[in-house]
Amino acid sequence: MEPGDTSNRTASKAASQLRKGVLEYCVLALMRDGARYGVELLRELEETGALATSQGTVYPLLSRLRRDELVVTTWQESASGPPRRYYELTESGHAALAEFTETWPQFRDAVDHILAPKARTQASGEAAR
Repeated sequence: MEPGDTSNRTASKAASQLRKGVLEYCVLALMRDGARYGVELLRELEETGALATSQGTVYPLLSRLRRDELVVTTWQESASGPPRRYYELTESGHAALAEFTETWPQFRDAVDHILAPKARTQASGEAAR
């Protein structure tokens, strides 16, 4: 990156802010079909590319989801190491995910509408002459 070139920094900041805004709901969605443990969630987020994050982000998020009673935890023995803490959606977690799932398309469409360049009509082009 050249000195004074903010394009990569700006793109990185935009991606980070978007990730922060949706990560909680993406984590809830990963638990929709059953209990998951932390490393498993991290791997699945990493596979998406855009949602890749660190343990330092996911584990505090999981703790907050537990405090907010959106998930419950259980410990299960692991054949390949120490016991694992599994996170599972509560009824409130399912409700929060359902609300986000309903809201997301409208939000996404509104942002897409604002970001899309306006179509230039022949009339506006003529008016500029």
